[in-house]
Amino acid sequence: MQTHPVRRWLAGVAVVGVLVTVALGAPAAAAPAGTALASVNNVVVATDGPQKFVALSLLGYPSERPVGTYRVRVDRSAVTDFATVEQGLDPDVCTTEGAVLDCAVTIDSDWGSELLSLAVRAGADAQPGQQGELVFTLTTPDGTTGTYRSTVTIGEGVDLAAEPELTLESSLGGRVEVPLTVLNRGTKTARGLVLYLSGSYGFTPSKRYENCEYSDLDLDDSSFACTFDNSLEPGESLRVDPTFGGTVPADSWAPNRHLSNAVWFTPADWAAFRPGLGSTGPLGPKGDDEALTLVPVGGTQARALGQTDTNPHDNETRITLTVDGDQRGDVAAEGTTVTGAVGDTVAMRVGYLNNGPASAGPNGQQGLNVEAIVTLPAHVTAVTAPQSCVDQDEDEWRPGKPGARVYVCFARGTISSGERLSFEFDVRIDRAGGKGGTVRLHTFNGDGPVKDLNPANDTAKIQLEISGGGGGGGSLPITGASTGLIAGIGLVLIVAGALGYLLARRGRIRFIV
Repeated sequence: MQTHPVRRWLAGVAVVGVLVTVALGAPAAAAPAGTALASVNNVVVATDGPQKFVALSLLGYPSERPVGTYRVRVDRSAVTDFATVEQGLDPDVCTTEGAVLDCAVTIDSDWGSELLSLAVRAGADAQPGQQGELVFTLTTPDGTTGTYRSTVTIGEGVDLAAEPELTLESSLGGRVEVPLTVLNRGTKTARGLVLYLSGSYGFTPSKRYENCEYSDLDLDDSSFACTFDNSLEPGESLRVDPTFGGTVPADSWAPNRHLSNAVWFTPADWAAFRPGLGSTGPLGPKGDDEALTLVPVGGTQARALGQTDTNPHDNETRITLTVDGDQRGDVAAEGTTVTGAVGDTVAMRVGYLNNGPASAGPNGQQGLNVEAIVTLPAHVTAVTAPQSCVDQDEDEWRPGKPGARVYVCFARGTISSGERLSFEFDVRIDRAGGKGGTVRLHTFNGDGPVKDLNPANDTAKIQLEISGGGGGGGSLPITGASTGLIAGIGLVLIVAGALGYLLARRGRIRFIV
């Protein structure tokens, strides 16, 4: 059975945790301005904490990178007084000459993003506050070079912990309180906290707090980070105030299950981790509601030297919300007739209509996700394709690639009852007699394929009608209007790009269910 590209992507980012990434060092700081070859992350390590990893990762699609041997020179001289930096989990590809590592990594067209990883650990005499840079000089097989810097900081070790599981229940339209807690299991006071919640689409926060940053890559604000000035004493436990919760949309598919992750960070660990989400600054705009607080509220104290968690594996709470009810929906494929003379390039708009009553789109583990599989008629060539569509027969993400025979199209976000989703192509009519064009809807949820209320309308025809004359640019009669929901994969790919680092060999982070 054909594995669909969009489903491969969704499967890659569903039901995954963040802790390993935190433990090993968060990828991936932005590349220097004007140099789009690679990126490298910063790390904070504690004198009594675990090793973390600095990863040099290639940017762009694999097909855009030259294959062959990449040379990487790593100058460790600025950190050798307080940290050890050695090859990580990769095969032995480096030689050592003093403080310099000289590495040669040979890649092929199937290579992932991470080129080289280095393990970083605090030295025996390291002191909190010491800081220096690793300098990476990268030379590609075609001779292009770039320089990248990773900051290594010695932090004060603290040990935050959270409840591993939180189980909630609700009904359609209901508001649910989410009582997240954090405990200081260590012997040092933790000064400052950051709570990052990566939520299920459709389980929308009830408030937008002024001390929280809401990801502008997320359509319903279900991924956000809140910063607190609280000091958490050893043995003390705090929780978010009772205003913290979410609302289940009344038009959701039900019954349903929403999965989310909440992770507590020290400010220094959050600063190192945040670039892996695609942002070296704020995730997005702050809210307008009164600040979220932790109760009981401790006094604000002066911040200590950068602190890092010595055991980040217990900082995460997995949230499961079960929604009862009985509400499903129907999506109907919409084809078209391509009209023009041989040689003409004309518009072709296809898609689907949500007949409701439930909304469609990634909305809970049992929500109705939809892929539109667009097969062009024979003798018709796609000259342009939407950024929300990819070639079904190509594993690599190349949104909007022209010339494919079969496209998989997907829109990120919710399509409400009565809304139409459209995908517009420019197609060239090469010769008469083209048949076999279809729009077929593949409907599925977080557990696999699922039927909507009327599977009989999940396929529609794309027909070719040759008009008289030649050339001159034919036109396409279009039935129905686009609702402005045209597309998704362009934005989806921004998220996927940020998460690609996290989904590599180590580190998992995002729920998209």
